[in-house]
Amino acid sequence: MMSTRPSRALIERALLLVGRTHKGSPDVAQAARDELARWRDGTPAQVQAVAAAERLWDSTDASGLQGTVPVPRSQAAAQEGRRRALGMLGVGGVIAALAGGSRFYWLQPLEQLALSTGRAQQLDRTLSDRSELSLAARTTCTVAIYRNRREVQLAAGEVRFNVTHDPDRPFMVMTEWGQVRVLGTTFTVSAREGHMRVAVANGRVGVWPRSDADTSAGSSGVLSDPPPIVLQAGEAIDADAQGLGMRRTLPPDDVGAWRQGWLVFDNTPLVEALARWNDYVPQPFRLRDQPRLRDLRVSGSFPLRDPQAFLQGLPDMLPVRVTRTAGEPVTIELR
Repeated sequence: MMSTRPSRALIERALLLVGRTHKGSPDVAQAARDELARWRDGTPAQVQAVAAAERLWDSTDASGLQGTVPVPRSQAAAQEGRRRALGMLGVGGVIAALAGGSRFYWLQPLEQLALSTGRAQQLDRTLSDRSELSLAARTTCTVAIYRNRREVQLAAGEVRFNVTHDPDRPFMVMTEWGQVRVLGTTFTVSAREGHMRVAVANGRVGVWPRSDADTSAGSSGVLSDPPPIVLQAGEAIDADAQGLGMRRTLPPDDVGAWRQGWLVFDNTPLVEALARWNDYVPQPFRLRDQPRLRDLRVSGSFPLRDPQAFLQGLPDMLPVRVTRTAGEPVTIELR
């Protein structure tokens, strides 16, 4: 049988019929049983809706009605407790309980993952919807696939996404500094050094700063307002506690270049460039506590396998010297 996901309205209708078979008068209960029988021989969506409604009904004693009556220990006691609770609730209460159960059912994730990488590690993972995630070194994120949306919470690091288009389940990436909604695309999101960066290789993404995302997200978890900015392929933007920065352009091949073994910097603050190197090198790079160093910026592409090439070239690009001491972090200071 072909798998067809039933709509929420279909499941709620099936729940009402199941409730009538238990609570309705003999005539109403028989009519509900007859209609449920027709559904079981009906479309795949109707068959799945009935199965979901019956699972929800069976779980109601332990969830929706638990606050009304104690959970009985035996099945017989459970059935008696359910009848007593429904009797107290009346028909309106039955519908309310079923609606609450339906919300509970709908809010449960279908898939959950907690992913992380350590120093110099990368990780590729394909989700059940065939979307692909690639984690850069020292990245931590969680993934939750719901019936009405797909969410990634990126705590730190960088992830490259290749998202399968599904108009019924928007794909969103959240960080401390903002939120991204995918419109079908390949892109990266990073969370480092007090800001989020979004860069698009193919397709489009909508980007909200944190303040707009907090006010736009409804009870469904899906942003209702249009994004303040939509990025196209070859565009990037930063967001921090003050909001969104300026849109800028970059070569699409530079998006997620670390997957091909390259670190790419484009007018990148030196402190951020060193932090990215420190995701991969065993002996970390450290800046002296000199305020002018934080104003320096670096551009260029460097092979991950050869951090020494970056260090050797750094004094040619910037007014700095590099000091190496055995067993100590590599130190960069003004010269």
